[in-house]
Amino acid sequence: MASVKKVGEYQLGNLIIEGKTKQVYDVPSVPGHCILLSKDRITAGDGVKAHDLLGKSVISNKTTCKVFEILNSVGVKTSYVKVASENAFLSKKCEMIPIEWVTRRLATGSFLKRHPGVKEGYRFNPPKHETFFKDDANHDPQWSEEQIISAEFKVNGVVIGKHEVDLMTKTSIIVFEILEKVWQTRNCALIDMKIEFGVDSTGQLLVADVIDSDSWRLWPSGDKRLMVDKQVYRNLSSVTDKDLDTVKRNFEWVADQLDHLIPPNDHLVVIVMGSSADKEHCVKIRKYCEEVGLRTELRVSSAHKTTEYTLELISFYEGLNIPIVFIAVAGRSNGLGPVISGNTDFPVINCPPGPGDVLSRDVWSSLNVPSGLGCATVVYPETAALMAAQSLALNNYIIWSKLRVRRLGFFDSLPRADKEFRN
Repeated sequence: MASVKKVGEYQLGNLIIEGKTKQVYDVPSVPGHCILLSKDRITAGDGVKAHDLLGKSVISNKTTCKVFEILNSVGVKTSYVKVASENAFLSKKCEMIPIEWVTRRLATGSFLKRHPGVKEGYRFNPPKHETFFKDDANHDPQWSEEQIISAEFKVNGVVIGKHEVDLMTKTSIIVFEILEKVWQTRNCALIDMKIEFGVDSTGQLLVADVIDSDSWRLWPSGDKRLMVDKQVYRNLSSVTDKDLDTVKRNFEWVADQLDHLIPPNDHLVVIVMGSSADKEHCVKIRKYCEEVGLRTELRVSSAHKTTEYTLELISFYEGLNIPIVFIAVAGRSNGLGPVISGNTDFPVINCPPGPGDVLSRDVWSSLNVPSGLGCATVVYPETAALMAAQSLALNNYIIWSKLRVRRLGFFDSLPRADKEFRN
């Protein structure tokens, strides 16, 4: 009796598809899912150049899993589920869209060949976006948005139209921008990258396939001479064992760097209320803060009645030596926000409580702050939370990424609502 092939805890079913560097298997025990199993194989030039590279499967899988874990943590919709073994991961089963979505920050490589006269290193702001039809026989020709829409790909029951193309375009740029910020924390420039999309059984568009050192250009310190991506392999006119060792070490370096990329949760939003009567308002602020991944603490202190305690509270949080944002919740005569602002150099946001008729009167004490103070005033709990997030996002790419993905959600949901009304 033939032995049953397993990857980690998963018994593999039928081979769904096999590519140059990976195999995709059905997983009977987890309906709607599959296993992506990497190979110890490196290729270039549509497979014309190819070599065995022992250990590459483990390195590639490690890189892909770490990248997708980052994307999942900030709310990007991906097919990735979890690590299955050293060289495989569990994924939602998708029908793939036969397009590569390429995003570029600097002009280099094939872009220069297709656009003679553009200097290498030309910087694209915003990032340049391009699409290529997956067709090895014709060397993956570049396609326009109009060509993709006109092809009317039907993928798992979803017809790929203008909205789907626009959504994938925006998502691919956001994925690039997130990973660009990730690599900046390691003093490494993400030059360009490609991703692919699939549609799962529910009709959801997902970032799918793999994202590893075959997917991008990385230049440590922004120096092309230090490149650590597959371009090193592509550039070789002949390939020796020593060359393959160099390529492998580069890939290992990339995977190891990813161990250091999740920033510590070293921030705090301190919501200070002038009275416990304002708790309900403050709980709403905390809820919105937590939705974008902010740590919060609720405190009670009156700048008028317990001034010394308020100053001690400020000193305590300043002494934590982490990024802090104070949100002051006080009605009537709001001295809380201005007192905090006058005694700290961290951001302070006034968010006076309602109801509306009271707020319209009391808000002026928050707006009319003394000169020399920088506290802002907003009236909605969500706005206070988002303003705090934007302040902290300056030095935390996870928070920045969650805000960026949140905006993508508007683009996805509002046209869908509009379509329902039109229908």
